[in-house]
Amino acid sequence: MRAQRLLLRPAVRMRRSRREATGVSERLWLFDLDNTLHDTSHAIFPKIDHGMTMAVAEALNVDIDTANDLRRQYWQRYGATMIGMVRHHGVNPHEFLHRSHDFDVNPLVRAEKALAYKLRQLPGRKVLLTNAPLHYARSVLARLGILRQFDSLWAIEHMRLHGEFRPKPSPALLRYVLAREGVPAHRAVLVEDTLANLRGARRVGVRTVHVYHPGTPFSRGQSHRPGYVDLRVNSVSDLLLRRRPLRG
Repeated sequence: MRAQRLLLRPAVRMRRSRREATGVSERLWLFDLDNTLHDTSHAIFPKIDHGMTMAVAEALNVDIDTANDLRRQYWQRYGATMIGMVRHHGVNPHEFLHRSHDFDVNPLVRAEKALAYKLRQLPGRKVLLTNAPLHYARSVLARLGILRQFDSLWAIEHMRLHGEFRPKPSPALLRYVLAREGVPAHRAVLVEDTLANLRGARRVGVRTVHVYHPGTPFSRGQSHRPGYVDLRVNSVSDLLLRRRPLRG
Protein backbone atom coordinates (compact mmCIF):
# COMPACT_ATOMS: atom_id res chain seq x y z
CA MET A 1 0.00 0.00 0.00
CA ARG A 2 1.32 3.43 -0.89
CA ALA A 3 2.32 5.69 2.01
CA GLN A 4 -0.26 8.30 0.99
CA ARG A 5 -3.04 5.83 1.83
CA LEU A 6 -1.79 4.64 5.17
CA LEU A 7 -3.51 7.17 7.40
CA LEU A 8 -7.26 7.06 7.39
CA ARG A 9 -7.76 10.56 8.82
CA PRO A 10 -5.69 13.67 8.06
CA ALA A 11 -4.30 15.90 10.77
CA VAL A 12 -6.16 19.06 11.70
CA ARG A 13 -4.63 21.76 9.52
CA MET A 14 -4.55 25.13 11.27
CA ARG A 15 -3.04 27.07 8.36
CA ARG A 16 -1.37 26.47 5.03
CA SER A 17 2.20 25.24 5.08
CA ARG A 18 4.77 27.92 4.37
CA ARG A 19 7.90 27.34 2.23
CA GLU A 20 10.94 29.55 1.92
CA ALA A 21 11.47 31.30 -1.43
CA THR A 22 14.73 29.40 -1.88
CA GLY A 23 12.85 26.13 -2.03
CA VAL A 24 14.68 24.85 1.07
CA SER A 25 12.23 23.44 3.57
CA GLU A 26 11.81 25.24 6.86
CA ARG A 27 12.73 23.73 10.19
CA LEU A 28 9.78 21.70 11.46
CA TRP A 29 9.30 21.54 15.23
CA LEU A 30 7.25 18.52 16.28
CA PHE A 31 6.04 19.21 19.82
CA ASP A 32 4.63 16.66 22.20
CA LEU A 33 1.96 18.02 24.56
CA ASP A 34 1.84 16.50 28.05
CA ASN A 35 4.86 17.27 30.24
CA THR A 36 6.43 19.04 27.26
CA LEU A 37 4.35 22.18 26.70
CA HIS A 38 2.68 22.07 30.10
CA ASP A 39 3.12 20.41 33.49
CA THR A 40 0.73 17.48 33.58
CA SER A 41 2.26 16.04 36.75
CA HIS A 42 0.81 19.01 38.65
CA ALA A 43 -2.88 18.14 38.35
CA ILE A 44 -3.88 16.71 34.97
CA PHE A 45 -2.30 13.25 35.03
CA PRO A 46 -4.31 12.22 38.12
CA LYS A 47 -7.47 13.27 36.25
CA ILE A 48 -6.44 11.28 33.16
CA ASP A 49 -5.57 8.22 35.25
CA HIS A 50 -8.93 8.37 37.00
CA GLY A 51 -10.79 8.97 33.74
CA MET A 52 -9.04 6.06 32.03
CA THR A 53 -9.80 3.73 34.93
CA MET A 54 -13.46 4.72 34.99
CA ALA A 55 -13.74 4.39 31.20
CA VAL A 56 -12.30 0.85 31.36
CA ALA A 57 -14.51 -0.10 34.30
CA GLU A 58 -17.68 1.15 32.59
CA ALA A 59 -16.85 -0.32 29.18
CA LEU A 60 -16.06 -3.78 30.56
CA ASN A 61 -18.29 -3.74 33.65
CA VAL A 62 -15.40 -4.64 35.96
CA ASP A 63 -14.33 -3.38 39.38
CA ILE A 64 -11.89 -0.49 39.85
CA ASP A 65 -8.88 -2.66 40.74
CA THR A 66 -9.32 -4.80 37.62
CA ALA A 67 -9.80 -1.69 35.49
CA ASN A 68 -6.65 -0.12 36.94
CA ASP A 69 -4.60 -3.23 36.18
CA LEU A 70 -5.86 -3.35 32.59
CA ARG A 71 -5.25 0.38 32.09
CA ARG A 72 -1.62 0.07 33.13
CA GLN A 73 -1.11 -3.18 31.20
CA TYR A 74 -2.41 -1.75 27.93
CA TRP A 75 -0.54 1.53 28.36
CA GLN A 76 2.76 -0.30 28.90
CA ARG A 77 2.17 -2.69 25.99
CA TYR A 78 0.71 -0.34 23.37
CA GLY A 79 1.60 3.18 24.48
CA ALA A 80 -2.11 3.99 24.92
CA THR A 81 -4.80 2.27 26.99
CA MET A 82 -7.33 2.91 24.25
CA ILE A 83 -5.45 0.68 21.78
CA GLY A 84 -5.70 -2.31 24.10
CA MET A 85 -9.38 -1.63 24.64
CA VAL A 86 -10.00 -1.54 20.88
CA ARG A 87 -7.89 -4.60 20.05
CA HIS A 88 -9.02 -6.87 22.88
CA HIS A 89 -12.54 -5.67 23.66
CA GLY A 90 -13.80 -3.94 20.52
CA VAL A 91 -14.70 -0.67 22.23
CA ASN A 92 -15.44 2.45 20.18
CA PRO A 93 -12.17 4.43 20.30
CA HIS A 94 -13.79 7.86 20.01
CA GLU A 95 -16.30 7.20 22.78
CA PHE A 96 -13.55 5.81 24.99
CA LEU A 97 -11.27 8.82 24.42
CA HIS A 98 -14.04 11.28 25.23
CA ARG A 99 -15.04 9.41 28.38
CA SER A 100 -11.46 9.06 29.62
CA HIS A 101 -10.73 12.79 29.10
CA ASP A 102 -14.08 14.16 30.20
CA PHE A 103 -12.96 16.97 32.51
CA ASP A 104 -12.36 20.71 32.43
CA VAL A 105 -8.66 21.39 31.82
CA ASN A 106 -8.86 25.14 32.51
CA PRO A 107 -8.24 25.13 36.29
CA LEU A 108 -5.63 22.36 36.00
CA VAL A 109 -3.18 23.64 33.37
CA ARG A 110 0.17 24.94 34.56
CA ALA A 111 3.02 26.03 32.28
CA GLU A 112 5.84 28.53 31.98
CA LYS A 113 4.98 32.17 31.34
CA ALA A 114 4.90 33.84 27.90
CA LEU A 115 4.84 30.48 26.14
CA ALA A 116 3.29 31.84 22.94
CA TYR A 117 6.01 34.49 22.66
CA LYS A 118 8.73 31.89 23.22
CA LEU A 119 7.35 29.56 20.58
CA ARG A 120 7.31 32.42 18.08
CA GLN A 121 11.05 32.90 18.68
CA LEU A 122 11.79 29.42 17.30
CA PRO A 123 12.35 29.82 13.53
CA GLY A 124 10.31 27.38 11.49
CA ARG A 125 6.89 25.76 11.62
CA LYS A 126 5.40 24.16 14.71
CA VAL A 127 3.28 21.02 14.64
CA LEU A 128 1.68 19.24 17.58
CA LEU A 129 2.30 15.48 17.66
CA THR A 130 0.58 13.90 20.65
CA ASN A 131 -0.77 10.49 21.61
CA ALA A 132 -3.56 12.32 23.45
CA PRO A 133 -7.06 12.77 21.94
CA LEU A 134 -7.77 15.80 19.79
CA HIS A 135 -10.49 17.43 21.92
CA TYR A 136 -8.23 17.35 24.97
CA ALA A 137 -5.20 18.65 23.05
CA ARG A 138 -7.15 21.56 21.59
CA SER A 139 -8.53 22.48 25.01
CA VAL A 140 -5.06 22.52 26.58
CA LEU A 141 -3.52 24.54 23.74
CA ALA A 142 -6.38 27.04 23.90
CA ARG A 143 -5.99 27.41 27.67
CA LEU A 144 -2.26 27.99 27.20
CA GLY A 145 -2.98 30.59 24.53
CA ILE A 146 -0.79 28.82 21.97
CA LEU A 147 -3.30 27.10 19.66
CA ARG A 148 -2.57 29.58 16.88
CA GLN A 149 1.16 28.88 17.08
CA PHE A 150 0.71 25.48 15.41
CA ASP A 151 0.33 24.81 11.70
CA SER A 152 -1.34 21.45 12.31
CA LEU A 153 -2.41 19.10 15.08
CA TRP A 154 -1.70 15.38 14.97
CA ALA A 155 -3.59 13.56 17.73
CA ILE A 156 -4.06 9.85 18.35
CA GLU A 157 -7.17 9.81 16.15
CA HIS A 158 -4.89 10.56 13.18
CA MET A 159 -2.42 7.76 13.92
CA ARG A 160 -4.12 4.80 12.29
CA LEU A 161 -2.04 2.75 9.84
CA HIS A 162 -3.37 -0.26 7.89
CA GLY A 163 -6.52 -0.12 10.00
CA GLU A 164 -4.74 -0.20 13.36
CA PHE A 165 -3.61 2.58 15.67
CA ARG A 166 0.13 3.25 15.47
CA PRO A 167 0.97 6.13 17.83
CA LYS A 168 4.43 7.35 18.76
CA PRO A 169 7.05 5.88 18.78
CA SER A 170 6.07 4.26 15.45
CA PRO A 171 8.71 5.10 12.79
CA ALA A 172 6.09 4.55 10.05
CA LEU A 173 3.90 7.21 11.63
CA LEU A 174 6.75 9.69 11.82
CA ARG A 175 7.69 9.11 8.19
CA TYR A 176 4.12 9.74 7.15
CA VAL A 177 3.85 12.92 9.22
CA LEU A 178 7.03 14.26 7.64
CA ALA A 179 5.76 13.43 4.15
CA ARG A 180 2.46 15.18 4.77
CA GLU A 181 4.22 18.20 6.26
CA GLY A 182 6.63 18.32 3.31
CA VAL A 183 9.82 18.31 5.36
CA PRO A 184 12.78 15.88 5.16
CA ALA A 185 13.74 14.12 8.37
CA HIS A 186 16.99 16.04 8.85
CA ARG A 187 15.04 19.34 8.94
CA ALA A 188 12.67 18.14 11.69
CA VAL A 189 13.07 18.18 15.47
CA LEU A 190 10.95 16.20 17.93
CA VAL A 191 10.58 17.92 21.33
CA GLU A 192 9.35 15.32 23.76
CA ASP A 193 9.53 14.09 27.37
CA THR A 194 9.34 10.36 26.57
CA LEU A 195 12.62 8.69 25.67
CA ALA A 196 11.02 5.80 23.77
CA ASN A 197 9.40 8.30 21.39
CA LEU A 198 12.71 10.09 20.88
CA ARG A 199 14.41 6.79 20.11
CA GLY A 200 11.79 6.10 17.44
CA ALA A 201 12.34 9.55 15.94
CA ARG A 202 16.08 9.01 15.71
CA ARG A 203 15.49 5.81 13.73
CA VAL A 204 13.78 7.98 11.11
CA GLY A 205 16.58 10.57 11.12
CA VAL A 206 14.76 13.28 13.08
CA ARG A 207 16.72 15.47 15.51
CA THR A 208 15.66 15.00 19.13
CA VAL A 209 15.15 17.19 22.21
CA HIS A 210 14.40 15.58 25.55
CA VAL A 211 12.33 17.74 27.91
CA TYR A 212 13.55 16.48 31.26
CA HIS A 213 11.69 17.06 34.53
CA PRO A 214 13.98 16.03 37.40
CA GLY A 215 12.18 15.03 40.55
CA THR A 216 8.98 13.84 38.86
CA PRO A 217 7.89 10.18 38.69
CA PHE A 218 8.52 10.25 34.92
CA SER A 219 12.21 11.11 35.36
CA ARG A 220 13.18 7.77 36.89
CA GLY A 221 15.96 6.09 34.95
CA GLN A 222 16.65 9.23 32.91
CA SER A 223 19.64 10.65 34.76
CA HIS A 224 21.93 10.22 31.73
CA ARG A 225 21.36 11.56 28.22
CA PRO A 226 21.16 8.67 25.73
CA GLY A 227 23.08 8.86 22.48
CA TYR A 228 19.89 9.24 20.43
CA VAL A 229 19.07 12.52 22.24
CA ASP A 230 20.68 15.59 20.64
CA LEU A 231 19.74 18.02 23.37
CA ARG A 232 18.27 17.87 26.87
CA VAL A 233 16.32 20.85 28.21
CA ASN A 234 13.96 21.59 31.06
CA SER A 235 11.58 23.96 29.27
CA VAL A 236 10.86 25.88 26.07
CA SER A 237 12.84 28.77 27.57
CA ASP A 238 15.81 26.43 27.93
CA LEU A 239 15.36 25.31 24.33
CA LEU A 240 15.55 28.90 23.11
CA LEU A 241 18.83 29.42 24.91
CA ARG A 242 20.47 26.11 24.00
CA ARG A 243 19.22 25.16 20.51
CA ARG A 244 22.62 25.67 18.81
CA PRO A 245 23.36 21.88 18.56
CA LEU A 246 20.20 21.49 16.43
CA ARG A 247 21.35 23.80 13.65
CA GLY A 248 21.89 22.38 10.22
